[in-house]
Amino acid sequence: MFESLSDRLNAVFDKLRGRGALSELEVRAAMREVRIALLEADVALPVVRSFIDRATERAVGAEVLKSVTPGQQVVKIVHDTLVETLGAEAADLAVDVPPPAIVMMVGLQGSGKTTTTAKLAKHLAEKRRKKVLMASLDVNRPAAQQQLAILGEQAKVATLPIIPGQQPTDIARRAREAARLQGFDVLLLDTAGRLHVDEQLMAEMEAVAAATAPHEVLLVVDALTGQDAVNVAASFTGRVPLTGVILTRMDGDARGGAALSMREVTGKPIKFVGTGEKLDALEPFHPERAAGRILGMGDVVSLVERAAETLDAAEAERMAAKLAKGGFDMTDLLAQFRQMKRMGGLGVLASLLPGLGKAQAAMKQAGVDDRTIGRMEAIILSMTPKERARPEILNARRKIRIAKGSGTTVQEVNRLLKMHADMATAMKRLKKMGGMKALAGLFGGGAEAGAAPPPGLLPPGLPPGLGGPGLPPGLPGNIRFKR
Repeated sequence: MFESLSDRLNAVFDKLRGRGALSELEVRAAMREVRIALLEADVALPVVRSFIDRATERAVGAEVLKSVTPGQQVVKIVHDTLVETLGAEAADLAVDVPPPAIVMMVGLQGSGKTTTTAKLAKHLAEKRRKKVLMASLDVNRPAAQQQLAILGEQAKVATLPIIPGQQPTDIARRAREAARLQGFDVLLLDTAGRLHVDEQLMAEMEAVAAATAPHEVLLVVDALTGQDAVNVAASFTGRVPLTGVILTRMDGDARGGAALSMREVTGKPIKFVGTGEKLDALEPFHPERAAGRILGMGDVVSLVERAAETLDAAEAERMAAKLAKGGFDMTDLLAQFRQMKRMGGLGVLASLLPGLGKAQAAMKQAGVDDRTIGRMEAIILSMTPKERARPEILNARRKIRIAKGSGTTVQEVNRLLKMHADMATAMKRLKKMGGMKALAGLFGGGAEAGAAPPPGLLPPGLPPGLGGPGLPPGLPGNIRFKR
């Protein structure tokens, strides 16, 4: 997400950071490079012009030119302008109304609307504790209603029974009545799509909206289509009372032009982004966090939230007790690897860490990926319980046996042992520094500021100060991420 734009902008700002003073000409030259980066990211030209005008006006003022750290001030100004462009504040879904709250999903065919409907239903059911009903109004696409029913079973969300021959407005009225009578909190209406915007589609959308008076009308668009996504949003805005946008396939959008253009062109907030194919791959959109990712500042709050969602409380308590005694064996390291996989793997974690571009580049260069973690798991699983508890007893013969049993090499076994030894040392240092209370202080204390999670929650790959002892030095290439 935003990789190419992030790389370009960071290349610009690397030239400014650490400089003792900046002239107005240097600031304007940097802004010209920012302009080119935004245009190459497929951001709409009017949005680019507005963005550069606002950022330049602030950057050439006395605030920057007389600043002690002018380069950092320019980065902050660009960050703040990005947040404004993306929507300033996260826009919540209006579902806390007298039930049923009706959410109408609209969009073109192929944008992922039906899958996104199921993702949103799962999100509302699991994260917001809402009782959700889904109804498919798509009577044109073959098996569209059956597809939503299957997705409903997978997401464990109720779907409206299918009655062949019913028209979309009739299905919508029946769904609204069923939701009201059966005590559902939220009704999601998955409307029909077309290959392009046409009058028949718009008339159908208007009729459904008039029949149900939805509290939310969410446009689902494919982020990979760039400016076409913005044009589609503009077309729908004129005919349907849109309240927000969901961008799908954001995980494959390295440019980010659609996200940066959407709010300013349509005036409608981005409420969610799709980040993968699985039903839980839907995230609320936070402009400030997105701006942080674009500028390589990471998204630690999202990282902690993701960790909290996948936390095994019993495992965390067990880990806390062991760490309090200064213990950290191979079984604990295995638990950390599995926690990392539950959180989405190395790629997802690296995208949330400060310096994401350099972190991901370093990982790629050294061949560090999720398969690396899988091989390390295999090595630990090839050890006996005694060897996991006391890795210091591993002699050459035992290492050869473990390597053969895990399909790895003795060198990889040695790297894993070195990683464990370094992590055990880091845990002992943490205990001397005040233990988990000291770690909690690094997160600012409160939950909203990203409070420190229980020990054992975060993977070993996090840099110091973000809840972990640093990227394991035993990984190939001895990679270390820097903040």
